[in-house]
Amino acid sequence: MGDEIPLPADKLAAVSLASDVSSSSTVQKARFSDRIRIRSILGRPDGGAGLAGQKVRISGWVKTGREQGKGTFAFLEVNDGSCPANLQVMVDASVSDLSKLIATGTCVTVDGCLKIPPEGKGTKQKVELSVVEVIDVGTVDTATYPIPKTKLTLERLREFPHLRSRTNSISAIARIRHALAIATHTFFDEEGFLYIQTPIITTSDCEGAGEMFQVTTLINHTEKLERDLIENPPPTEADVEAARAIVKARGEAVAQLKAAKASKEEIIASVAELNEAKVSLARTEERSRLKPGLPKVDGKVDYSQDFFGRQAFLTVSGQLQVETYACGLSDVYTFGPTFRAENSHTSRHLAEFWMVEPELAFADLEDDMNCAEAYVRYMCKWLLEKRYDDMELMAKNFDKGCIDRLKLVASTPFGRLTYTKAIELLEEAVAKGKKFENPVEWGIDLASEHERYLTEVVFQKPLIVYNYPKGIKAFYMRLNDDGKTVAAMDVLVPKVGELIGGSQREERIDVIMERIEEMGLPVEPYEWYLDLRRYGTAKHSGFGLGFERMVLFATGMDNIRDVIPFPRYPGRADL
Repeated sequence: MGDEIPLPADKLAAVSLASDVSSSSTVQKARFSDRIRIRSILGRPDGGAGLAGQKVRISGWVKTGREQGKGTFAFLEVNDGSCPANLQVMVDASVSDLSKLIATGTCVTVDGCLKIPPEGKGTKQKVELSVVEVIDVGTVDTATYPIPKTKLTLERLREFPHLRSRTNSISAIARIRHALAIATHTFFDEEGFLYIQTPIITTSDCEGAGEMFQVTTLINHTEKLERDLIENPPPTEADVEAARAIVKARGEAVAQLKAAKASKEEIIASVAELNEAKVSLARTEERSRLKPGLPKVDGKVDYSQDFFGRQAFLTVSGQLQVETYACGLSDVYTFGPTFRAENSHTSRHLAEFWMVEPELAFADLEDDMNCAEAYVRYMCKWLLEKRYDDMELMAKNFDKGCIDRLKLVASTPFGRLTYTKAIELLEEAVAKGKKFENPVEWGIDLASEHERYLTEVVFQKPLIVYNYPKGIKAFYMRLNDDGKTVAAMDVLVPKVGELIGGSQREERIDVIMERIEEMGLPVEPYEWYLDLRRYGTAKHSGFGLGFERMVLFATGMDNIRDVIPFPRYPGRADL
């Protein structure tokens, strides 16, 4: 469901937040706004009890509100997004009109005094706010507000991408996603990597799959031209001939004036008229050649007239570009949006998604696997230390095993086995009666069900499978000595399956040229990539982590559309 009960404040308070929450008797105000974040109150080891007597200003949105004592006062559950727990706020009717405050979704800013709730009230909070003044109210029309206090399905919440961040589940996922992003930058910074911003618009297809979004202005220009041709039809051949006749006549007039030895002023004026006629003719001829539809040469679209002077696409990966910096700066990484025009409606696919892609110079496949394992384990530890409160909410509402899964990955060395061995284990399972939807044989690309069986049943821990058949991997992966496999690796984890895909890159110019030819790819778009092998080639490796896959793994969510703020998939691109 989309909006389950949030984690009780006493659970939140038990989480160690030494890095951002003080245990002193005072609470720190937000630096850039005149308020106290609710996390600063409830996220303390004492649940905020040590702040009793403090006067504070808080702001947030009302999750639930109810009048009590025959309308003499009201209790509000207020959340500002800084943590999953709500702060209980008590407002007396003498302070404000309660009817404007209690509706779910109402935004309030209030001043008040923190106090210990009376015993026996049933609240699990260690502190509540008694309001002395209502500073600001953003009211809600309850008849039309689409996010009620009752539960909504996650599917229903996708209909309101501009409002769903106010729900407990989506806000927790957003904080977890943020924590994973910060962990990513922190890990690579600590390991000496440089963050490189690779282009979103590219002329290269990293994966050779062809499922790319095209970037063009030709369609806009064509539509504009067609409207213009309707409103202002192009000149006819008769119009062109008439313009040519005018040029001819004015040319003859100039010649006659010169023959008659007319004055200089008369000749200059006549020449000016001739030049005007020539300009008009050129414009008429140019406009007469305009045709509706896309510009073409030899029956093909003429991309030389496009914005970039050639075909361009939204990137499916920043890997190729970031490799150029790895071959000059050594260890680098990119972290940004990528796009794939795959008409898939599954719970595992998005048209726009984020990738983390490090490249390691002077590193082989073993180094690559070591880095990938260290990175994943680092993120799991980070979440357990920084966002345990949000993880408990996910465990309570969605996946009871998500915290144990994080602990397993954070503390357990990953298993490693070759692709060939993995196929053997799967074939053994089939021989013993295990049913897979996808066939098992050497040469297949492992399906999610195969990956999850290996991690969840056979090994019961994360795995790294390496040395895949060359026929199912990209041209840039280094060919092994057997001539059949490449130095590729995938990190597989429980719940999700493949989390990371990587390889040692092919640094030998002759071998990579052969691979490009084998796959039927054009050489010209990759000449710059081949230059990295022509000029000072170096052994290097890298991998890509699907960021949304990592959020799925961490949270236990089932649909990838719920772990990205604004999901894009076939038929939907809201906001």
